[in-house]
Amino acid sequence: MVKEENYLTIKENGSNEIVIKKSRFIASLFRTESVAEAEAVIAATTKKYRDATHNTYAYTIGLNDEQVKASDNGEPSGTAGVPELKALQLMNLKNVTAVVTRYFGGTKLGAGGLIRAYSNSVTEGAEAIGVVKRVLQQELSFHVAYNRFDEVNHFLKEENIWIEKVTYGVDVVISIFIDEDEQQELEKNLTNLMSGQIEFTPGDKRYNEIPITDHNYHDK
Repeated sequence: MVKEENYLTIKENGSNEIVIKKSRFIASLFRTESVAEAEAVIAATTKKYRDATHNTYAYTIGLNDEQVKASDNGEPSGTAGVPELKALQLMNLKNVTAVVTRYFGGTKLGAGGLIRAYSNSVTEGAEAIGVVKRVLQQELSFHVAYNRFDEVNHFLKEENIWIEKVTYGVDVVISIFIDEDEQQELEKNLTNLMSGQIEFTPGDKRYNEIPITDHNYHDK
């Protein structure tokens, strides 16, 4: 069983087009969590652009790149699929399939030009769509008295902790999501803030998504 962990992926499925020497390169990127999903979107995209000169692709499945594949689809060997795969890996993206469609514009690009074109298609496509960090977090709920809510709310904002839900009843029930490695410290700080008058109820774990905007992917 693969250990669950945080990872980078694209924000959503999408596409982006660049033009190089009149050749159109359309990068279609998809979030895919299995080889079957990857093959399905490759087949669908190839059918969509069946009149194109080439439909090349690459995918990486698994948080440790357990399943990878690349195809040049008629382009010179090593000039399309592998550069696309390397582009995904350089951005540290996981569970992503890229299909780059080329409509030939009449001018040959040469091996080096093709490698740059297909690599840049994937990189620019992912950046245009957006990259997110999927963070595995623990849901945590706790009760506070109405006259302490503003104090606790301020504390959580100072700690940059997102409040998922607030329920008003006999007292106030606050539900948050917290990184597992930060949970113990948060519980200790809240217990001190509330002079020990607080109990925590853990809920489900789930992935929450944080947008990455600085393009510094390897430090994430």
